[in-house]
Amino acid sequence: MRIGPDLRYKIEWTYQRKDLPVQIVEEHQIWRRIRDPEGTEGWVQRPLLTSRRTFLVQGEERVLRRRPEEGADAVARLKPGVIGAIRKCEAESPWCEARVGDFRGWIKRSEVWGVASDEAVN
Repeated sequence: MRIGPDLRYKIEWTYQRKDLPVQIVEEHQIWRRIRDPEGTEGWVQRPLLTSRRTFLVQGEERVLRRRPEEGADAVARLKPGVIGAIRKCEAESPWCEARVGDFRGWIKRSEVWGVASDEAVN
């Protein structure tokens, strides 16, 4: 991640974690200003990003559920720091269909970082 949108700007940070979700906050030609889960912002070239949507568990353990319901059976318990794939989120739903390793289920979007409260992901 660079401090500005050009190769002449200093590299400030190199991410080591695969599939870490980031938020795109600005675009400039082939550059994207991103914000990571810790709030750090900087510039990366668009080809370094993927369209694959992921989420990060922060704070406390979260439950991946069999169905999109509060009382549904747990498929997996996800510890802070776990990264998973978002398969689908309906804009009006508080739930997202997700995958973590071999586990598939539903997680509340308000319990993870990586998807906005009203965002649709297909």
